[in-house]
Amino acid sequence: MTDDTLGRIVSAEPGDGHIRVASLLGTQTLPLRELYRRSGRVARWLLEQGIRPGDRIGILAANSLEWVLLDLAALRLKAETAGFEPGKFAPTTDLVDRYGIRLLFTDRPVQAPGTVPISEVAQLSQRADLDGAPLPPVTWGPKDVTTVKFTSGSTGEPKGLGATAGSIDSSLRAVQEIFEHGPGDDLFVFLPLSLLQQRYWVYSALLHGHDITVSTYEAAFAALRRVRPTVVMGVPAFYETAKRQIQARMRRGDGQTAGQAARSVFGDRIRYLWTGSAPAASGMLSFFTEAGLPIYEGYGLNETCIVTKNHPKAHRDGSVGKVLPGKEVLIGEDGVVTVRSEHPVNDHYAYGRPGDSERVFGPDGTVRTGDLGYVDEDGFLFIRGRADDVIVLDNGKKVIVRPIEEDMKADPAIAECVLFCPGQTELVAVVSPATEPADEKAIAARLAHTNASRAADERIGRAIVADPPFSIDNGLLTSQYKPKRGRILDVYHDAVHDPEEGIHAV
Repeated sequence: MTDDTLGRIVSAEPGDGHIRVASLLGTQTLPLRELYRRSGRVARWLLEQGIRPGDRIGILAANSLEWVLLDLAALRLKAETAGFEPGKFAPTTDLVDRYGIRLLFTDRPVQAPGTVPISEVAQLSQRADLDGAPLPPVTWGPKDVTTVKFTSGSTGEPKGLGATAGSIDSSLRAVQEIFEHGPGDDLFVFLPLSLLQQRYWVYSALLHGHDITVSTYEAAFAALRRVRPTVVMGVPAFYETAKRQIQARMRRGDGQTAGQAARSVFGDRIRYLWTGSAPAASGMLSFFTEAGLPIYEGYGLNETCIVTKNHPKAHRDGSVGKVLPGKEVLIGEDGVVTVRSEHPVNDHYAYGRPGDSERVFGPDGTVRTGDLGYVDEDGFLFIRGRADDVIVLDNGKKVIVRPIEEDMKADPAIAECVLFCPGQTELVAVVSPATEPADEKAIAARLAHTNASRAADERIGRAIVADPPFSIDNGLLTSQYKPKRGRILDVYHDAVHDPEEGIHAV
């Protein structure tokens, strides 16, 4: 048994606490003890289907109670899961064969062999005839793979990575130490459960007796007001949307302060907001903190789990926090951040192209993140941008694009900004507007404002306004709401390369 985390989850009933599953139709609530009992029934059914330790089941479905039941049932059998994101994968025989799936559970229409409608899991979980003898005892060792998780896929085909039990244990312990989640807390999760970190908070509830609410992005804002969570696990794009909603409430003229309007959106019990997965704008962070909803940014990758986190006892504006126990951050001569873990997620990709593992994982298991950063004298990590996103102009000048993009995004009229450099001579921005129709006057004003504080080589020549705005549905954002740079350039290639197109700087 690894220690007191996954071992406790599979070996004993949880304490008090509830799981809520929120949709646009309402909220379903179960005590965690009932969740555990139902997962046992699903596990016994999986045993009847021949699932044994080391076998792999796949889940390709939107967030649901059935998703959680399957994941917990697999843990209790020491079976692996593979979480496939809807829209990125299709439930086909090829998928089952490629990833070694014994059974694939999905909410998509499909007739492929080896697939099971995930709706059947709800019925299985309530079958009293599946209340039988105790499940065979299982032991999770630190290097045992619990799940295959996939990269966000911002470029190319997603890479598959086997996540070890030790990496999950280490992350959960570190987070619990600094945030002390417990009875009275309700952690709100809405990103896809195919992203392993979203499942961390279900595991945390089972371990520490707090509530957990699982929603979808579509239902998130409606659910927030109903369930009144104490913690929201989000990404910057979500909070930027929330910020615009709060500001709209304040403009209606009913005298609401920022704090009152924020509580109208998030409920009145927020203890703190969690953000990560993508860079957060300083203006957004300060907006929520000043409204009485402290928000803490962190840093981590699919390949590293959580590496650093700001928190109530250690916080520095502009940083992504201090290094968590079990992690070590190294800065190379080229300024690239490398991470060493006491319990690595893994030391190679299980699925990827030739050379993918070697480009990321060092011989000693360290992970080259590809991010440029530095650690200050007090141990706070600052991320400057992606090494791949440094533009080299024809005069040899190197331009780090992230600070410029963040400056543009600080304007309420702009949701996202991605810089390109056609011909290595001129910076061109593709901006995703925050409203439809786009406020081109405000975008032009922001372009002038951003350029005014920049050296000549760092000034943006033109801004192309995306129509329609970037979204997951049109393939220009990942499931974690990060812009897909390569895809954006493909779509706007002609406009980026046409010197007559766009809003020109003055």
